[in-house]
Amino acid sequence: MGLFKNIKNLFKKEEQKENKEEVKIYEEGLTKTRETFVSKLVNLTKRHNKIDEEYFEELEDILIMADIGVNTVMNFIDRLKKRVKSENIENPNDLKEIIVDELFIIYVNDDIISSKVNYNKDGMTVILFVGVNGTGKTTTIGKLASKLINDGKKVMMIAADTFRAGAINQLKEWSERSGSLFYSKEEGSDPSAVIYEGITKAKEDNIDVVLIDTAGRLQNKVNLMHELEKINKVIGNLVDNAPHETLN
Repeated sequence: MGLFKNIKNLFKKEEQKENKEEVKIYEEGLTKTRETFVSKLVNLTKRHNKIDEEYFEELEDILIMADIGVNTVMNFIDRLKKRVKSENIENPNDLKEIIVDELFIIYVNDDIISSKVNYNKDGMTVILFVGVNGTGKTTTIGKLASKLINDGKKVMMIAADTFRAGAINQLKEWSERSGSLFYSKEEGSDPSAVIYEGITKAKEDNIDVVLIDTAGRLQNKVNLMHELEKINKVIGNLVDNAPHETLN
């Protein structure tokens, strides 16, 4: 699942080049395959000033070369063409976010995410979402929650991003869309305290899966990395072997 966030973030880094050190840190965490895949998508957008059959053919080749199954690629291209037509999209730049979102949806529907997530077999599963700002953590939580609820799981979202303005309301909106329970406190609250109280309530409510949204952070931000250590400790003290999965 990190692939989609990597793609989304690198699109921005390729265009803006505002923080070369951040790009370096982020790219060091990618595999060569992901770098090649993202680079080809970025270059595809740069080469085309309109969305036509040639654009779709090149995109199809890129996806197939990325070892995405042919049938999946064909379904993806069909979905993309329908959105382009229904939403009157003409500029390839406007397709970048849609490409990531549509790929994500296909992967969720194919149960690839569910098969890769490490679920706790002995009780409640706690999944922690971390990463830099703008990589789609909140959206990912919402879509994963919808998938889990459709599978019959009882889900709670905890809004531990108490720093970014609007982050709590954004996650709350996703909880309402998906039918998940929701826990938060006011902006500026201590994230570890929010998580402690949220997980405590989740245990009382017999929640199956807890999805925790955290503030964006880079590895070179020492204070935020220390905060993340504290968060992990709090979670581990409340639920054995948790967090069971950390997604970024």
